[in-house]
Amino acid sequence: MNKDRVLSKVIVVFLIAIVGLGCKGKEKNKPVEVKKKPNFLFVLVDDQSPFDFKFYDSTSTLDAPTITKLAKDGLIVDDARHMGAMVGAVCTPSRHMIMSGRTVWSLPSMQGYINPNAPENLEENTIGAIFNRAGYSTMRTCKKGNSYPKANKQFTVVKDATKRGGTEESGSAWHADQVLTYLDGREETADENPFFIYFGLSHPHDIRDGTPELLAKYGATNHTDKNNLPPANENQPPLPENYLNAHPFHHGHLELRDEENVSGVWKNRDEQTVRNEIGREYACSENIDIQLNKVLNKLEAMGELDNTYVIYTSDHGIAVGRHGLMGKQNLYEHSWRVPLIVKGPGIKANQRVKGNIYLTDILPTLCDLADIEIPETVQGKSFKPILMGEQESLRDVMYGVYAGGSKPGMRTVKKGDWKLIKYDVLDGKVRETQLFNLAENPNEYIAEHSTSIEMHNDLAENPKYATKLAEMEKLLLKEMENYGDPFRLWDQETK
Repeated sequence: MNKDRVLSKVIVVFLIAIVGLGCKGKEKNKPVEVKKKPNFLFVLVDDQSPFDFKFYDSTSTLDAPTITKLAKDGLIVDDARHMGAMVGAVCTPSRHMIMSGRTVWSLPSMQGYINPNAPENLEENTIGAIFNRAGYSTMRTCKKGNSYPKANKQFTVVKDATKRGGTEESGSAWHADQVLTYLDGREETADENPFFIYFGLSHPHDIRDGTPELLAKYGATNHTDKNNLPPANENQPPLPENYLNAHPFHHGHLELRDEENVSGVWKNRDEQTVRNEIGREYACSENIDIQLNKVLNKLEAMGELDNTYVIYTSDHGIAVGRHGLMGKQNLYEHSWRVPLIVKGPGIKANQRVKGNIYLTDILPTLCDLADIEIPETVQGKSFKPILMGEQESLRDVMYGVYAGGSKPGMRTVKKGDWKLIKYDVLDGKVRETQLFNLAENPNEYIAEHSTSIEMHNDLAENPKYATKLAEMEKLLLKEMENYGDPFRLWDQETK
């Protein structure tokens, strides 16, 4: 009897063991859920100051509901900048930096600038090539010219053309249509690869020919008459607070196109001309907003938007009347800074950070977000920790250069609230130093703005700030050395 009981228990234990093994086998055979790779929509506009947007400047009258919503749903970077340019077409080095993640003096040769030390075949480690190798389907649309052609060709699908007109075919809608057509094709072919879309637009770079409806909204005309001023209109945007009808000294680039030959402006800096041109700029910018909305709606309808990182930025800022300037070949905040918004998986909504980010940092960040190894050729830093709320800024000091005209050109350095700009141009005929406290003087008012507040001025000649000036001068030289700047200014130690 006892033997039967023992035998029964053995049989039960054996059966339980078999069932257990069977369950474990089923667990092993259960398919492992693979985390879906994120998509990327990288939106790059041409010549746009962050201060065009209300979320950077509350006095702006630009309506951009789509971009504003993107900012609310994601993260705004306050201090995002391009590092500068050694050629007149600031777009060109900026786009090289975005594509390659390299700093300004380490870029390949371009437009008269020769760099014998640039890495060979660098285009193989630029955005399109990197994401192709990682299994992404890649596509780009953007303007042609003043870019990085070898890198642009790395994208699998390329639909580039310069579109600065005021119609569906000749303006920003054309670029949006290329993206929408590409997304339609993905649906038709059931492409399940993650995508990287480089959605570049040709506006609001001049010629700023807006659509008739948006021009009317902003009281502007596509002015073409050199002999007469554009008509005044109460609907035109107001002058910027740091507007001047002339800059107090020459910027150092003789016959610079952006300062002398922008269609509709030329050398004029009167109120009517500037307000009309800002109206044209806003018309183009709102049209970009409309086109971006189409693409975001398409991604949402496809069920892809929630798994897509959307990055919105510009290749550099622009003056358009601020400080008496029209172009981007200067180092004031309106032209040195860029808008930067990022929304996507893991990024909390309605966030705002300092950042201290260069456009050079875009590529390593994209790689980091996609879990792709960052190439050794990259010199920028990933700001993924900032996007994920782990830190506030990437670096303490920011350096900038414009050396596209007479040499050595302009240099700037910023640390905390303090900013130094130096000009050494026209063979020594112009040698100027400016010192600003941006917390007190965010518009960088200078003497010509005739403000009565002491801090609302260039403080370089104010003896109270001599110690700070000397500190910033020393810091600038250090940053020039750090980034391999080949020049020295008139009052710096020679190399």
